[in-house]
This record gives sequence, C-alpha cells and structure tokens, in this order.
Amino acid sequence: MNKAKVIILAGFLGSGKTTLLKQLLMEERQKGTKPAVLMNEIGAVSIDSDAVQGDVPLSELLNGCVCCTLQDQLERQLIILCQQHQPETIYIEATGVAHPVDILDACLSPDLLNYIEETVIISIIDSPRWLNRDVMSIQSKMLLSEQVKHADFLIWNKTGELSAAEKNQLQEDQNRLNPNTSAVMTDFSRIDAEIIKNLTSSQKGNHEPAALGRQLKVKSFVYEFNGPITKESFENWLRQAPDSIYRMKGYMQFIGEKGTILMQYSYGLPQYEPEIMKKPLKVVIIGEGLDVELLRGQLEKLS
Repeated sequence: MNKAKVIILAGFLGSGKTTLLKQLLMEERQKGTKPAVLMNEIGAVSIDSDAVQGDVPLSELLNGCVCCTLQDQLERQLIILCQQHQPETIYIEATGVAHPVDILDACLSPDLLNYIEETVIISIIDSPRWLNRDVMSIQSKMLLSEQVKHADFLIWNKTGELSAAEKNQLQEDQNRLNPNTSAVMTDFSRIDAEIIKNLTSSQKGNHEPAALGRQLKVKSFVYEFNGPITKESFENWLRQAPDSIYRMKGYMQFIGEKGTILMQYSYGLPQYEPEIMKKPLKVVIIGEGLDVELLRGQLEKLS
C-alpha cells in the first residue's frame, strides 16, 4: 500500500483555510489524483464540510480540537482513511485554535508509520489580523506567533489592501520568527498548487503545548433562524458585535432577496455567497469568552 502525504492547513479562525482547501481539491480533481480530507470543528455542527465534494473521502471530528482532546481520534481516523481509500494526499483542516505541531505529533505516531510518508504544515495567516494582533488576548497572540513560527510554508493572506510598509512589516516578522521558510503574499488564498505538492517538512523546535489552545476559552454555539431576516438589521447587529467573535459561518435568508446565502464573517467583515442547495438556516459563531445567552437574545430580536 502506498503511503500518503499529510498536509496540515493551520491558521487562526477565518484566515482562509477552507478557501485554500477548495482550490487544492479542484486541482486534484483536474489532475485525477486521489485526495482525502479530515476536518476538525470546535463545535457540534460542521459548515466547512460543504466545501468537500461527495467523491472525496471525508472524515469529520467535531466538538473538540485534534491537538488535544481529540488526538487519539485523529490517529484512528487517519488509519481508516488510508485503509479504506488509499489516498495520495490527506489534507487536515485544523480548527482555528489548534497548534500545528501538536497535530504533527499525532501524525508521527508509531501506529501511522505504515500509512503516512511525510507531514508538512502550511500556515495561512490573516495579514490584517496579524498586523493588529495587539488588540487580541495574550493567548491568541501567542498562538498566532506559534502558527507562523512552525510553518513549513507561510501564506500571508488578505494582503491586497496593505501598504508597502505593512507588507515590509510582514516580511520582517517572518524573518524574525521563521527565517528559513518560504512564503507568498496573496488574496483569497490563491497559490500555485504545485508549490504545495512539492513542500517538504522541516525540523521543528520547541513550542507552546496544546494547553495554549485550551487557555483561549474559545466557545462555539449554533443559532438557528426561524426564517428570513432583514439584511440591514443583521449588519447593524454585526457592527455592534463584540470583538471576541472571531468567526461566523452559516446559511441565512434575507427578506426581499431570493434563495439562501452562505454567510462568512471574520475580523468585522461579512461576506455573502449564493447557495444553490437548500440548507437549514443555521449559523455557527466562534469566539473567546462569548456570552452565549446575550448573543442568542440579540439574534432572536432579528428574526
């Protein structure tokens, strides 16, 4: 049996991991290669799994983080994917609060030696968030730095609106934290897939343990709308939403507009995409130290 190459897609909440995964899977399809995907979500509901087409083997680990509470399950699911589907490449899309080296450690388990050839880490960094990270909690800033420090390849995402000075700052930060790693600056996680396929792993230094992710006190909860709401009321609510909300993603309907839309929100900005399939009107909200009951009450007033 051929061994699989594992590619860990790391990055903070809303950095662009799923966007990159969709592009990589499209490239795999065009070339006729055999990928598989393992997705990890903090909460009980997965929205990002819709990015994986039905013919691609998919394993989901919900309600926890593979770098700590679900590490044993990660090993088992990787073995199952390899035994049942014999993929050439396995993409692991980690949660936004996962430490990539802890996931790497799980992939290096002796039980996986016969299944995995190599494991590499790609960190997708939300560049504006990085440049403004001083407003984040100490734990969040530490995790962001660790994701930069231990990457085999860095994608500085969302750089289109940055000034030359800000881009220079990104380069200086990279030189300080991870000087020997290649990187690109891009938007919408656009990158030549051949670069990804040709990556090799590097020796990892000391890192903060998985407990760092647990210290973030990240919560997620799912809110289900009873029906369409006005876009204006929703965006007014977003403008007043706490900074501790890092990520929102789900399906909504707006009064006066046809069909269902996929809403994605990170770093204060919502994005909307039309959704062809009929979906339940559920939104997953992820953040640090969220007052779930307060947010639920506010959303109920929008219904």
